Amino acid sequence: MLAFSGGLDSRVLLELLAEHRQSLDIHLHAMHVHHGLSPNADDWAAYCETTCESLQVPLKVVQVDVPLDSAIGLEAAARQARYQALFSFQADYVVLAHHQDDQAETLLLQLLRGAGVKGLAAMPMCDPRRRLLRPLLDFSRQELIRFAASRKLAWIEDESNQNTRYDRNFLRHEVMPLIESRFKAAGKSLARTAGHMAETSSLLDDLAGLDAACTGLQLQEIRQCLPLDCLQRLTMPRARNLLRWWLSLNQLDMPSAARLEEMLNQLLSARPDAVINVRISANASLRRYRNAIYVENRQNMDPIAMLWTGQPELTLPDGSRLSFWKEKGQGLACGRLHVDKLRVASRIGGERFKPDAQRPTRTLKHLLQEASMPPWLRQRLPLIYLDDELAVVPGIGVAAGLQAQADEAGLVITWHAELEHEGSGSIVQPSPT
Repeated sequence: MLAFSGGLDSRVLLELLAEHRQSLDIHLHAMHVHHGLSPNADDWAAYCETTCESLQVPLKVVQVDVPLDSAIGLEAAARQARYQALFSFQADYVVLAHHQDDQAETLLLQLLRGAGVKGLAAMPMCDPRRRLLRPLLDFSRQELIRFAASRKLAWIEDESNQNTRYDRNFLRHEVMPLIESRFKAAGKSLARTAGHMAETSSLLDDLAGLDAACTGLQLQEIRQCLPLDCLQRLTMPRARNLLRWWLSLNQLDMPSAARLEEMLNQLLSARPDAVINVRISANASLRRYRNAIYVENRQNMDPIAMLWTGQPELTLPDGSRLSFWKEKGQGLACGRLHVDKLRVASRIGGERFKPDAQRPTRTLKHLLQEASMPPWLRQRLPLIYLDDELAVVPGIGVAAGLQAQADEAGLVITWHAELEHEGSGSIVQPSPT
């Protein structure tokens, strides 16, 4: 999916991808995001439609609402809306037309904001986690202009690009020309520095991975929780690096250096029995539980009242998910019990459960405590009922009388406790008992 604004950069990239789509063996689609911020926005969308039609490239025009009074500023709000639209389309990769000059400007902006190594790495050419590709990063704007002229390409000029009230435009039109009047290859040199920073950032991530390996946990387990003693045994610079890496692993926004320091102090210095709840975004906090750090996500906490009727996945009101699949000898005995529907509900308190035939029925509260499930996950835990009987509790198991035997068809139910828009959390599976 090519992000096609109709400007010079994306027009050149559209031409190149359309020309080489067969040799690259790609199915090329384009998206034009209509921000509605310019009186010319409708004309731009029409130009993009005509251009893509001439190249036989399917185009999707998406209109977005950009708040003019956003606390993050108009530029950032428009960028946020644009990325949301692009990622809403199911594509293997989103392709962006950022070039070498964009990279240099991004590095300067990050320097002026006091960013760390990861911020100074600017924009990667390939970002597998976010499914982003930027194939023009090694080419300057002048090279793109020469290519466009050689092909007699037309493109859109957005009048807002001349407005130096915006930081990036100020750097582009006022600062970079002055620098380049003295240092001719400044753009190329700054982009190269961003590459060096990206390499350094990768090495710091490798170091954090080595420091995290002391836990003996797998990557998915570390993502769910970071043992405190892993941080406590490190020097402060390495502890900060490990915490940054772990926050990135959970796809959370990176805090400032001062905020990161404050987080570490709270997490490492408080009493063992202290309740630690460090806010890191509108919907996420860091929590400490049993000598480990977790991410608590808070979105829609409406009670769960849903019915499963055979679909492979259910998305719950808070954005977490239940997945269902069949496996012989595991989970709920769906063959013997003829399971065609299950009720999914929230805890109300007082539930009792018996996942082990050799042990007595116990309160669910005690079973969850025994399983070391953090309190905030217990509050969100979905319970699965067969008729009126509590049949499955993710992370605890299947009711003893309803478990699939070795030769029986079974229905395995897994709770993916991470929330859709936060990217962090844990996977809670029934125990094999």
